[in-house]
Amino acid sequence: MNNAARKPLPHGVVASSVTPFRKDGSLDFPAFKPHLDWLISEGVAGISPLGSSGEFFALESDDRKKVVEAQLEAIDGRVPTMVGSHHYSTRIAIDLSKHAEKAGADALLIVPPYYGLPTVAGVMDHYRRIAEAVSIPIVFYHNHTGTNVDLSTEDLTKLFQEGVLAGVKMSNMQPDRVVGLLQAGLSNATIYAGIDYIAFESLAHGAHGWISALPSLTPRIAVEMYKSLAVDGDLATARKQWAKAAPLMRFVFQFWTPASGAEPAHWLSIMKAGLNMIGPDVGDPLSPSAPLGPENSAKLAKLLEDLGYRVKRPTGRTTGRGEQIADTAGFAKDAV
Repeated sequence: MNNAARKPLPHGVVASSVTPFRKDGSLDFPAFKPHLDWLISEGVAGISPLGSSGEFFALESDDRKKVVEAQLEAIDGRVPTMVGSHHYSTRIAIDLSKHAEKAGADALLIVPPYYGLPTVAGVMDHYRRIAEAVSIPIVFYHNHTGTNVDLSTEDLTKLFQEGVLAGVKMSNMQPDRVVGLLQAGLSNATIYAGIDYIAFESLAHGAHGWISALPSLTPRIAVEMYKSLAVDGDLATARKQWAKAAPLMRFVFQFWTPASGAEPAHWLSIMKAGLNMIGPDVGDPLSPSAPLGPENSAKLAKLLEDLGYRVKRPTGRTTGRGEQIADTAGFAKDAV
C-alpha cells in the first residue's frame, strides 16, 4: 500500500485544467490540446485534469474517462499529471483511479466522498482501499466546503504514515491547517495550498506547491509569486506581486465571501470567461452554471489587463453557430 514512495509529486504551481464543452454540452475534444498547450506555455509544474475547474461533478464516469485519455494524450508527458478520480462510491472511485493510472496519470487527486456524510473512519478506509488498487501517488483534496468532510491533521498524518497518501491539497481558509501539516514532521508529505486566500501564507511557511484558481486562470502570475516566495525567499517582491494579484483572487472567490447586494458571479463562470479572454477558447461551463454577464466580464477584463494580459475583444463577426469571434491577436500576452 506504500503508494507515497512510488514517484515524487511536482513542487510548484499545478494548474487545474478546465474541460471545454460545446454549446450543446458535449465534450469539445479539439479544444483540449490548445488549452493544455497554453497552460504549459505559462510555466506550470504540473496539470490536474478533472479537478473542480474540470467540472468532474457534472460528468458521468464514461465521459470522465474520455477526458482523462484525451488530456493525457495532449499533455504527452511534458509535465506531471495529477488526475481527479473522485466519487462517493469507493468502487467507482477505484475504477476511475485504475483507469487514470492505466491511461498514464502520474498521480491522483481525490476529494473525499461527498454529499453522503460518511464517518471519518469510512473516509479513511475509502482512501486505503483506493491505495491498495493503484501504484501511483494519491493526493488528498481537503475541501470541507464542498464535501462536509474534515479530516484532522492527526487523521491525515496517520494516512501518510501508513503510506496511503503522498500529498494534500488543503482548500481550507485557515492557513494554520497547512502550517500544522508542515510542522507534523512528515518527510514523505507534499503539501499544496489549495485555495488562493491562503497561498501567500502557505508558501511563506514552506508549502511545496499551489493548486487553485490563479494557478489555473493566470498561471504565469502564480509561477512568479511561487518563485519569489518558495525559491528565492524574496518576501518584498512577493508582497508586491500579491498586491497586484489579490484583486483578481477576491473577484474569483467573492462567491464564498459575498458582500451585501446582488449575488456574485460563480467562480466557474469567471474561470472559463477569463480563460476565453486570454487564451484559446474553452467554452462555457455546463448548466446550472451560467456564462458570465457583461458587467462582470468587463470587470474581469480590466483585472486581467492590470496583470499584463492582453484581453481578446469580440470582433462583431459570428461563426455559423452564432458565436462571437474574438480578436485572436489578443492571444499573445504582455510581460508584467
